Amino acid sequence: MSAGPTPPPPGVELLDVRRLRLVEAPAPEPPPWERLAMDRVWDEKVRANPSLFDGPVAACAGLTRDGPHGVVLTWARTTYRRYVLRWIPGATARLPGLFADVAQPTCDGRLLVGRMGRSTSTPGRWLLPGGSVEPPGDGQVLDLAAVRGHAARELAEETGIESAPGELRLWLVTRGTHGSVGVLFLAPPRPAALLRERFAYRVAAETARGREPELTGPGADHADYLEPVVARYAGAAQPDPARPDAARPGPARPGPAPLRPPPPGGG
Repeated sequence: MSAGPTPPPPGVELLDVRRLRLVEAPAPEPPPWERLAMDRVWDEKVRANPSLFDGPVAACAGLTRDGPHGVVLTWARTTYRRYVLRWIPGATARLPGLFADVAQPTCDGRLLVGRMGRSTSTPGRWLLPGGSVEPPGDGQVLDLAAVRGHAARELAEETGIESAPGELRLWLVTRGTHGSVGVLFLAPPRPAALLRERFAYRVAAETARGREPELTGPGADHADYLEPVVARYAGAAQPDPARPDAARPGPARPGPAPLRPPPPGGG
């Protein structure tokens, strides 16, 4: 009996979380044919974009609920090469990505959104500041504090906006259409003019070093989580009364309202 057409991928999930526990597990070993195919596809992508590197990365190996507001996130050590298995039909050792992002609001209720530069793996894509989670070094652990610190560093490196890790509040965990999981933190609101100024300074500093900033470049594509996350932020008009320390998101705005920083030369 025919199984019928393949169902469409599930939509993006947004999980409200207050507790996040991370557990390490071994990465599945690809069978020989998968490894050969993985190496071939990776080499093709590196030839097309020589700036790609096969560095260490923490991938998502599982996500389960832990009570009404808790999540257990299982992760595995691997390298960026493993992610090309998503384009290989029948691959069994694929692992979804794991990233940490920051929702940086303005004082008037908008969110800062950037576009990936030409040298990145997704040039032109709109997304929140952040990046893939890196595995800890020897003697260290990957826990919520480590992920929060990673998010704060990514925010500073990509936008020039410095926030102490303690200022970032765990907000959402997202699971995308291809299984990638994101840990989203909410930063305290800042004036839009300050965000633009910090970003322009960051772009000028990177350009002076002969490097292209990560958040720049044209494009209309956007990360699958972006639209529902912005809609969730816009609809959260009141803080959670059970959490008096929760940051108030500010006035709701209909739909995504990207804050587009000026180019390095102004204008």
